[in-house]
Amino acid sequence: MPEFYEPETLKRIQRTEISMLKDFMKICESHHLEYFGIAGTGIGALRHEGFIPWDDDIDIAMPRKDFEKFIQIVRREWRGKYYILNNKTDENYPLMTTRFCKCGTVFQERPLKDLDCPFGIFLDLYVLDNVADDERAYRRQAWEAWFWSKLLVLSCVPKPYLFQKGWKANVIWAVCSAVHHTIRALHIRPALFRAHCEMVCRRYEDKKTRRMAFLPDTNPFWNVIDKTKMYPLKKLPFEDTWLNFVQNLEENLTNQYGEYMKLPPVEDRKTHFPQKLSFGEDEDKE
Repeated sequence: MPEFYEPETLKRIQRTEISMLKDFMKICESHHLEYFGIAGTGIGALRHEGFIPWDDDIDIAMPRKDFEKFIQIVRREWRGKYYILNNKTDENYPLMTTRFCKCGTVFQERPLKDLDCPFGIFLDLYVLDNVADDERAYRRQAWEAWFWSKLLVLSCVPKPYLFQKGWKANVIWAVCSAVHHTIRALHIRPALFRAHCEMVCRRYEDKKTRRMAFLPDTNPFWNVIDKTKMYPLKKLPFEDTWLNFVQNLEENLTNQYGEYMKLPPVEDRKTHFPQKLSFGEDEDKE
């Protein structure tokens, strides 16, 4: 069973993330950078006009060129309030996503509790890269990126979070543990896997393609954006603000989740329940 927050704690996390989202949007809009909500944030906007009631993060996608500009702007203009966390900034970070984190906070999830990494309260950023128009080339690119991203995870984490349960999970964890210890025994640095994954993701960076995607996901075919259907971006209410989404959001969510407007059973409601949580200076103000 997933772990859930005390209501007031969850509300504080969500309030903090909305404040961060507003700063994120301010950065993007002042510098003309493209961004939009995806995944659970899209479901939240359509089904609840805000967070999914038990959700504790915000998922944002950015095309590669806009993402790279955003990183430089945060480092140059927002140092001291926010920082960027990914495998390039900290080799112990095991994912291909990037986190836009609030300085002075701590948010370390249970599956990542043993990692020496500066985890803070965050927005999840997904970088979208061009993918091949040819279906065979696209599927090859997707599975290669997925493979390298999973080796990155296993280079840092011996027992990753799984959707599978029971004996299937135990078998997968046994394999994961063996791979993890083999990587460690061979002294292979996580950055090697991240570099290979990024190279595959950026394979068609200089070509015009019909689609872009975040391939290093749980399923490499989940977050695929059809450029011919995504514009004009539309704004939907999200808590007390309005957030950009692609025009064909409903189609994308159906591809990823199926009947996304139907509430899932309690046992399937995912959270990032933290081992360590601190609101930093905000705690002193309350």
